[in-house]
Amino acid sequence: MPERTVTVLGIETSCDETAAAVLRLTNGKSEILGETVRSQTEAHAPYGGVVPEIAARAHADLADFSVARAMEMAGIGYDGLDGVAATSGPGLIGGVLVGLMTGKAVAQAADIPFIPINHLEGHALSPRLTEDCSFPYLLLLVSGGHCQFLEVRGLGDYTRLGTTIDDAAGEAFDKTAKKLGLGFPGGPAVERIAETGNPSAVDLPRPLLNRPGLDMSFAGLKTAVARAADEGADPADLCASFQAAVCDVLAEKTRRALEQTEQKRLVVAGGVAANKAIRAALDAIAEAAGARLIAPPLRYCTDNAAMIALAGAERLAAGLAPADGLVVRARPRWPLDEVSAMQNPAYGGGKRGAKA
Repeated sequence: MPERTVTVLGIETSCDETAAAVLRLTNGKSEILGETVRSQTEAHAPYGGVVPEIAARAHADLADFSVARAMEMAGIGYDGLDGVAATSGPGLIGGVLVGLMTGKAVAQAADIPFIPINHLEGHALSPRLTEDCSFPYLLLLVSGGHCQFLEVRGLGDYTRLGTTIDDAAGEAFDKTAKKLGLGFPGGPAVERIAETGNPSAVDLPRPLLNRPGLDMSFAGLKTAVARAADEGADPADLCASFQAAVCDVLAEKTRRALEQTEQKRLVVAGGVAANKAIRAALDAIAEAAGARLIAPPLRYCTDNAAMIALAGAERLAAGLAPADGLVVRARPRWPLDEVSAMQNPAYGGGKRGAKA
């Protein structure tokens, strides 16, 4: 049987990283030919979080350069590409628009397919960048904007099992760091400070821990941290106690999800998946359930274009690239399981649609 090989340029601009990557997929095996990620940390640090207008302008300045650099690293011309994939949502709409327009321009100029990619699908498939992670599997997607359990049965086949009903875990990390003046990005700062603290020092809630099901909530925990900080709690102890609370919630909900689905592969992806304490807690839960924890390397937990290129390549190879890719619009909200989001939205609504 002849080899099926596709080479795809991926572009990611949904938040505060401008990224481009060229990936070659041969019979399901991926090879990253070139990639670049330009962070905007310094630009957003004075504000303690990502400022959408600043992010969009930075993406506009960096997108063409990033694409050119990734192509140079790959050592191929645009005639060597079979398709272009770009994050089309969800995310900060200004940034998404920059990546979307850049990708469409390249695809149109090179006369190749354009594949719009759900940023969350990129995270869902990210472990497949570096190892054999066959379908199906249980996915814990945990990032700054999303925290949910999904059963991944195949490419494009995702079922939401549970989600946060308010704030995501990553957002709680960032707000904790901002409250304590730890700098930006907040997640790594909280993890670093927590290493020197006592995780039992501050009594913090574990929201929804004892409620049946897989839904989560982190808004109350965030509020409790702010109250403890105002009352003079030691920052290191507070960070350690906060991180322990998040670990407890994620671990218990993961235990239930593994029991419910009987899956033997547990994938954790998204920026918060880089947290070592959370990884250790999930690894212990997986081992106790006779399952295997699969997590992408740390560099592919945070936003990157390699995962977008992989999603595009897998869709192209499977014949799932849309014929009307060039007319696809940017989406600030785009649930991975749109059926569940429409029938039973956990939160979010209005003109932009349900967030989860």
